[in-house]
This record gives sequence, C-alpha cells and structure tokens, in this order.
Amino acid sequence: MPFSQRLLTWYHQHGRHDLPWQKDVSPYRTWLSEIMLQQTQVATVIPYFEKFTRSFPDIKSLARSSQDDVLLHWAGLGYYSRARNLHKAAQIIVQQHGGQFPERYDDVLALPGIGPSTAGAILAQSLGQRHAILDGNVKRVLARHHAIEGWPGKSAVGKQLWKWAEKYTPADDIADYTQAIMDLGATVCKRSSPKCVHCPVSSDCQARLTDRVAELPTRKVKKVLPVKAKRLLIIRNEQGAYLMEKRPPSGIWGGLWSLPELTMDQFIEETVEQNWQLKVKNHNDLAVFRHTFSHFHLDITPCEVEITAESNGKILTIADENRYQWHKDITTLALAAPVTSIFQIK
Repeated sequence: MPFSQRLLTWYHQHGRHDLPWQKDVSPYRTWLSEIMLQQTQVATVIPYFEKFTRSFPDIKSLARSSQDDVLLHWAGLGYYSRARNLHKAAQIIVQQHGGQFPERYDDVLALPGIGPSTAGAILAQSLGQRHAILDGNVKRVLARHHAIEGWPGKSAVGKQLWKWAEKYTPADDIADYTQAIMDLGATVCKRSSPKCVHCPVSSDCQARLTDRVAELPTRKVKKVLPVKAKRLLIIRNEQGAYLMEKRPPSGIWGGLWSLPELTMDQFIEETVEQNWQLKVKNHNDLAVFRHTFSHFHLDITPCEVEITAESNGKILTIADENRYQWHKDITTLALAAPVTSIFQIK
C-alpha cells in the first residue's frame, strides 16, 4: 500500500479530528492556527486560538485592531514577531485582496511571516489545494523513513526532504493527508520515545530497520549561549501607577510593554534622574532570575525603586512620553513574559 494511503488509513482511525481550527474551517482560521503552532505545542495554542478568534473573528476585525491589542492577546505565547506579522498581513489582505484570504500560492507566500510550508499547509487544509508541507514534524518523519542524514535546516538536506514531501502528497484527500503526516510526527514519530509499534509506515522505515531512530533527524550542533545581564526597575508613584516602557516595534520584546532597564554597572540614582527626571529615595534588588532567548541567556535583576514625594507628582513630565508612560492597570498591557513573572512574584 502506498505511503500516503497507509497514512490516511491510520489518520481516519487515530488522528486528531476535534482541534478548534478543524471546526468551521476557513483560510483565516487555518492561517491563524498554523502561525500559532510554529514553535508551540498544540495544548498551549488551543486557549490562545479560542480567545483570539472570539476577539478577532475574521481578517477585517484583525486588520482594524491596534497592534497593542493583538499583542495583548498574544502575550505569553512567545515569538512575538509572529503576532506583528499576522497583524501586518491582515492589513495587506484588506488593502490588496478586499479582506479575503488569497487563494493563489504565490500571493499567500508574499504575506509577512508565511514561508513555503506554511503557505502550502493553509491552502491544503482550508481549500484542498495540492501543496506539500515540510514543518518540523514532517521533517522528522521523512528523515527517519529515508534515513536522511544531516541537520534538516541545511539547504542540501532540506532539498532531499522536500523531494519526498512532494512525492508523497496525494492528488486527493489533501487536507486529511496534510493533517495526518503532521499528526504522525506529533503523536507517534516523536523526537523522544517514538511509538514505532503504532506507526503505519514503520514496515519500510529505514531508521527503524537500521536501528537509527534515536539518531535521526540529525540534531543541530548546540552553541554555548552567551549570558547578558540587565536590571529592570519597578518604579511606582503615589498614585499607584508604574513607570512602563513601550519596546521598539522590532527586536527583543518588540511592541510589548516592559519595565525600564539599566545595565548592571549603571548608577541607579543618577540614571533614573537623568533619564526620567525622578529622584530616588531608596532602591532594593530582588532575586535574580534567568530568561532564555534563542541566542542568549538574560539574567534579570528586578529592582524596587522608591522615588521621593517631589518626584511622585511628575505624572506627565517624563522624557519621550510615547516610550515611557505611567500605567495603573498593567493588566491592560501586552507585557513581556519576564515582566509578567516579576509582577506575579510581587
């Protein structure tokens, strides 16, 4: 029996059929789920997806919203460039496609935040178009099935995997096949503790036959991450408002709200007065904790800063008021994850 048919037979019996984005299927809902599922587990995504679609039920409502509102709904999901690209793409779809998600592959691929595999997955699952996909789960399945060595992120390895992905994608049942091969990687052909005994294509899996399942796909060589350190300032005035910083649109925590930060060697009293015209009465460092990004570790020292009574009256005299603002209700802000942690600790 062909690879795709074995996979489809397995999927109809054992695959996932009740995920939120599998109901009321549309290109918009499929697009949103595909973006949220990048680098994120299904169980984590489900509540975010449900909340997001309640607030933004269609592309036009997403395009009309503010970036702050979108980021607030994304807060905690991580990889925030996904949310910024989603919002930007929705506005492009309204401007260039009348608010209807494009149905041509090249048009979908041209949208911010969408690569070849994601474009194929959206059109295959929502419209039944024949497009191969190659997400992380599919790469693992195919690398093992054909004993393809080398890190899948390398161009030469990727080309081999795309060849097999194209070959196995059937002419019919595209949406089910696409979900099936992703499900196989997510629930059976897992990175750790794969369930080969339950795999519908294990009979000719080269990794299983040569006892190399644990070796494949080849892992990326891990780099030793550098460590940086920052002090985040918790400054509260007499009115109960916190001094918050709106991060630049791109870069670390892009577009999110954070606490003002200093390097560890900056003098707190002098810098706070120079930057925000506030006089420091006392300050106290809290316990250091580590936040890890993909390319470095950040050791964060939260610091409670008590300002003088004179400074407490300065509600609207902060330099660069678009970037630094007093906020009483921080629950209305899209906060960087470490800032959420700090306020939970407090």
